Amino acid sequence: MISFISNEGAPSFDHPLEMLHACHGKILQQCETLNKMALHLNQQGVDTQVQQAAKNILRYFETAGKFHHLDEEEDLFPALRAHKGFETTPLPALLERLLAEHIVMLASWDALRSVLLELAEGKSLMLEAAIINNFITSYSDHIAIENTQLLPLAARLLTLQQLEFIGKKMAERRGAKFLFGQ
Repeated sequence: MISFISNEGAPSFDHPLEMLHACHGKILQQCETLNKMALHLNQQGVDTQVQQAAKNILRYFETAGKFHHLDEEEDLFPALRAHKGFETTPLPALLERLLAEHIVMLASWDALRSVLLELAEGKSLMLEAAIINNFITSYSDHIAIENTQLLPLAARLLTLQQLEFIGKKMAERRGAKFLFGQ
C-alpha cells in the first residue's frame, strides 16, 4: 500500500496520489491563513498583511487549487472509472458525491473570491463569517473523504501505467517536466 506520509520531502509527478494528498495539506494551510486573515482583519482592519494574505490565497486557488480539481476530474476519476470492477466498488457513489461537492466548493470559492479581490486592493470591508465557514467546511470535509476513502482506493486499484499517465497529465497541466521513475 502506498503511504501518503513521506520523509523524503515533497512528492513529484511520478507519485501523483501522494502529490494530490500533499495538495490537500496545502489547501488546509490556505484555509488556516484565511482564518488568521479574518481575525486580523476584524482586529486591525485592512492593512498590508490582509492585502498580502488575500493575494496569496487568490494566487493559490486560481492556480494550484484549480489544477487540483482538474487533476481529479480529468485524470484520476476517469482512470478509476476505467477499472474493470468499478461498478462493484464503492467508487460510483463516491465519485458522484465528490463531483457534487466540487460544485459546492467552487460556489463557495466564488463567494469568497469576490471579497478577497477587494481586500487585495485595500478596500475596507468585513469578511462575513458565514462565507469563511462555508468555504473552509466544504473544503475540509471534502479533503477528509478524499484522504480516507478515495486516495487509498485509488492506490489499491490503479495500475502503474495509469499512475504514470495521471502524473504525466498533472505535469503537463502545470508546464512541468515529467521524468517518470527517475
